[in-house]
Amino acid sequence: MHFRHGSRDEPEINLIPFIDVLLVVLIFLMLSTTYSKFTEMQLRLPVADVEAQRDYPKEVIVAVSADGRYSINKNVLPDRSVEAVAAALAAAAGGARDNVVIISADASAAHQSVITVMEAARRAGLVQITFATQSAAQAGR
Repeated sequence: MHFRHGSRDEPEINLIPFIDVLLVVLIFLMLSTTYSKFTEMQLRLPVADVEAQRDYPKEVIVAVSADGRYSINKNVLPDRSVEAVAAALAAAAGGARDNVVIISADASAAHQSVITVMEAARRAGLVQITFATQSAAQAGR
């Protein structure tokens, strides 16, 4: 028996037929895929009564000026203490607890002035507080 000793050729994997087959499969899948639209749902949206919405909830608007003065529903308060602001908020709310306090503070107002309004609202029993802002387009005018 005669065995050959010498260099052995390493088997090579030819990738070109593999790539050809993958391209054919890809083209087949692209052509055979159906693109379907999503089914649309028919919706009837509820209609809001704008006039009824304006009456509820009642808003108490508190304006805070840059120098720390308070105005509740356009009535300027002479005193700046928490107790005075709380009494004015309770009077403006009329004893109702579901009123919304809207704090409209000047951009340069002290942070403590806004905290004073929030503490006064808590003491008056008003727990719904929101802040009024203006858009950047309005601020540039």
